[in-house]
Amino acid sequence: MEKHNKNWNLNLLFSNQTEELDERDAAISNTEKFAQKWKGREDYLNNEFVLKEALDDYEEWHQSTGPYCRGVYYHHCRYSLNQNDSEVRAEFNKALDLERELSNEVEFFCLSLGRINSENQKKFLSLDILADYRYLLERIFLQSKHFLSEQEERIMTLKEGTAYDNWVMMNQGLLSKEERNILGEDGIARNRSFEEIMTLISSKNKDVRDSAALALNDILDKLSDVSEIEINSILQNKKINDSLRGFMRPDEGRHLGDGIESSVVDALVSSVQKRFDISERFYKLKANVLGVDKLSYHERNVEVGEFDKDYRYGEAFSLVKETLSQLDPEFGQILDEFNNNGQIDVFPRKGKHGGAFCNHSLISHPTYILLNYTDKLNDVLTLAHEVGHGINNELMKKNQKALNFGSSLAIAEVASTFMEDFVLDRILEDADDELKFSILMHKLGGDISTIHRQVACYSFEQELHQVFREKGYLSKEEIGKIFSSHMSSYMGQYVEQSPGSHNWWIYWSHIRTYFYVYSYASGLLIAKALQKMVKENPSNINKVRSILSAGLSKSPKDIFIGVGIDIQDESFWESGLSEIDNSLEEVKRLAQKLGKV
Repeated sequence: MEKHNKNWNLNLLFSNQTEELDERDAAISNTEKFAQKWKGREDYLNNEFVLKEALDDYEEWHQSTGPYCRGVYYHHCRYSLNQNDSEVRAEFNKALDLERELSNEVEFFCLSLGRINSENQKKFLSLDILADYRYLLERIFLQSKHFLSEQEERIMTLKEGTAYDNWVMMNQGLLSKEERNILGEDGIARNRSFEEIMTLISSKNKDVRDSAALALNDILDKLSDVSEIEINSILQNKKINDSLRGFMRPDEGRHLGDGIESSVVDALVSSVQKRFDISERFYKLKANVLGVDKLSYHERNVEVGEFDKDYRYGEAFSLVKETLSQLDPEFGQILDEFNNNGQIDVFPRKGKHGGAFCNHSLISHPTYILLNYTDKLNDVLTLAHEVGHGINNELMKKNQKALNFGSSLAIAEVASTFMEDFVLDRILEDADDELKFSILMHKLGGDISTIHRQVACYSFEQELHQVFREKGYLSKEEIGKIFSSHMSSYMGQYVEQSPGSHNWWIYWSHIRTYFYVYSYASGLLIAKALQKMVKENPSNINKVRSILSAGLSKSPKDIFIGVGIDIQDESFWESGLSEIDNSLEEVKRLAQKLGKV
């Protein structure tokens, strides 16, 4: 029987304090060495051979220590496991302070590259000797008009701790501390963590989900005054940053950082908004199946049909591994390595970071996956989703230089949703009509949450930032009104904007990672196109591997063009949405066949 390690083994980063201190000393030494060699020089701005040497040294710095990245990574992982431990948080803050200090020491390098004149820019981008760094240079040249002076950049880096990080960590920490006495699936009322409450909100048992919703609304109402100040503080910080850097719209910095044109994201958002009828019709169907005129806000994700199966973690692991191995044997091997090395932390507990994520740092560091596994189908899919990110990381490690390790958001969410959907397809293979109906309803609900809900959230963010910049401060009531307006836009008339739902922005962490959520929608629609390719010809998995291996070596547009996908073509997004529409019609026919509507 396969053994499953269920807790992170952080010894992969540091096994003792001596190793941590040695890493700290090495990071300081490597940073000083790079700065002493290159700061104040101008020759690498004009000579391609000197520039190659400088970039090679910069690559080596990123390969080895960077600005104390291993230390920050280690303490971030520790903090994610126990957000209520003030000593753990203090160590994390100290690591972040050193990272910012060392980052500032090498800030001059990219700023100097941004000053290369246009003639030399064109020359350097055309030279084979600099081919490994071509896209890095392209990004720096594009971003350079938003650079500040070196001293100003130092200030911008240093202030982020108090102007942004502490506010967001406070909000997450307060949520993770909350517990409420609520009914569980076992019929017993007891104190449950915030993460358990979030899971029980989607229970098939109405008494259980209503109890969880009341508890969540109570928690969010309790924290609403604090969260009002938190969100206004980081909105103001973003406004100041954008003004100093000369960004004309709040999401411009996100697009530039992701290497994607604003017009592409605008086309995606517009295409999805035009098809909000799909989500409204889905919720109408779900309400009909449940025998109600309207769904309560917290009932959007309630499972329907006869799907009561629990998946123990070992069963879920085997299912995901088998599916990924069939796609590509290396995918299953990577998951085995994550398990054997203790790189997955599985179960929820008080103080642990909510939700799920896949964590990485430098190319030389291990991947870590955090889950809050509760035996539900959605937890199986979350495992597949986060492992998809992990596979993306490992393929990049094998194929890219340290400076090209990382993914644009436009790529990152493709890996995760691609794997997730294949696992769900595997579950469907053995399903009868009743189970198929339940799973297809679940799948459609997930697709709509990933595409329509995230685009509605993106639009909420756009209006939130815009109105803040006009007014200077937004009350929690004003924020709630904007939030409810955008949630209603995709849910339609068959989902209530129930009392308390106006506060649900408080726990939505992604709105603090500004304009991140478009990538969920784009990622799933692109993943669907890739799934279609692989189903038509299994050898097309090599095209998927090429995307997941590319890292930051090319722009997202060029990476996708390489496999025949044009994300600049609005009809591409529309075709993906039509597939979801077709799936909705299929499940409606199945509901009628089974006498559910």
